Formats: sequence, structure tokens, C-alpha cells
Amino acid sequence: MTINDPMTHILFSVENAVARITLNRPQVFNSMHHAMRMEILEALDTCEKAPLIRAVYLTGNGRAFCAGEDLQEVTDPNGPSLKEIISTGYNPIVMKIRNLEKPVLAAVNGVAAGAGANIALACDIVVATESASFTQAFSKIGLIPDSGGTWTLPRLVGFQRATALMMLSDKVSASEAATMGMIWKVFPDDTFAADSLKMAETLAQMPTRGLALTKQALNQTFTNDFVAQTAVEDQLQTLAGQTEDYREGVAAFMEKRKPMFKGI
Repeated sequence: MTINDPMTHILFSVENAVARITLNRPQVFNSMHHAMRMEILEALDTCEKAPLIRAVYLTGNGRAFCAGEDLQEVTDPNGPSLKEIISTGYNPIVMKIRNLEKPVLAAVNGVAAGAGANIALACDIVVATESASFTQAFSKIGLIPDSGGTWTLPRLVGFQRATALMMLSDKVSASEAATMGMIWKVFPDDTFAADSLKMAETLAQMPTRGLALTKQALNQTFTNDFVAQTAVEDQLQTLAGQTEDYREGVAAFMEKRKPMFKGI
């Protein structure tokens, strides 16, 4: 896939060094099936490989961010199994987001349910519009949270709260999600698109190599003890100190001017 290739189930564009991935099945609240998941993975692969892309903005078209799995797919007798759906679709998506060496911002424009909520929570920063909501939803049909949700949600909101949200499938408003630390910030509905995109553009203009190394450190923090994590910091800080952006940042500070970062 290239930046200009047409997509069927998502919209993909690049402007101001930000790749915009828009889930585009609004008639079914952007619920996901195999073809859509494959297009998302292709788009993320393009984001990984294209030097001109320095940040990723993930959102949805219409009234929903993503309603999770398209149940038409799982009830199709000729469709893929749950195991296949997770192992070839959802898990690769959240792993790609976590390992992408560029910041990924989820702009939750409406309902984020099930796998849709957990894909958003796998992103580096999550913002939402005032009218958005989050729900795990899985327990309502006898399933467990997937797409990394049992890893991310307890770390964001705490074990007890995550357990209740997963077992009860309560709907959480955007403001409640921000209060409990599930997401970073809520923007008014009428300015959400501009405000959230501005944040992604800000990320794209930052020293994105350093942001990638920060992300790498954060990915390890919950499996390391303090000594091991400080060793990770030592290793990654050494790499950060060798970047052109570090040299530019120091020079700009000393010269009292705005830095011009290149992500290298």
C-alpha cells in the first residue's frame, strides 16, 4: 500500500506529517470485519515505513468511533473463528500500535465499544468528544475483553475499577473516562475535530525519535523492577542523546529560538 492507494473500509490521508486513519463503516457504527482489519494493518504498515509520517491520528466517521466486532461476521457459518479473528486481526492491530515508533493519538468521536474501546486504549494518547462513551461490552454476550484490554485497562484505571467495568459492561461517559484516567482529555463536540487534530500535529512537530524511545521505555515499565527499568532508561537515553533532534533542542534553547525538529 502507498499513501495514495484507495481504501474501501477506512479513509487514509497524510497532511502536515500526520497520517489520518478514519474508520469508515458509519452505517454499522464502524464495527470491524476482516477486510477492515486488514486495511487498518496496511495503513499502520505504511505509517511505519514512510519517513514523512511523524504521527498517526486514528478516528471514526459518523456517530461512532468503533462499535467493536461486526457480529454478522462471527455468526456467519462460513466466517472465521473467534480465534482467527483475534489472532490475525485485533492482536496484530494493537501490537502494531504499541510497537509503532511514532506517536498514535486516538480521537474518539463517539461510541467506543468492545474491541473498538480497547484499540483506542492501546494508543499513546486518547482524547474524546464530550458526547463519546466507552464500554467493554464483552460480558453482555458471554465473552472476555480482548484486543489487549485486560492489559491496558487495569493499568489505566486500577484493578477494581477495571474488573467492574469488564464484568458489568457499564457505559462510561467521556468526562468520567477522563476523571478515572482512562483517557487524557475531553474536547467540546463543536471543536473536537480541530482540537484533536491540532494535538496530533503538535506531536508530529516534536522530536519524534525521542517520543518513540519514550514509548519503548513505557512498553517495558510494567514488566521490569525499578533496577531493570533504570537500566532501560540508561540505554534509551544514550540513544536519544545521539539524535539530531537532541542537538537541535539544546542549540535552540541556548540560542533562545524555536527548535526545528526532524524526527531523526
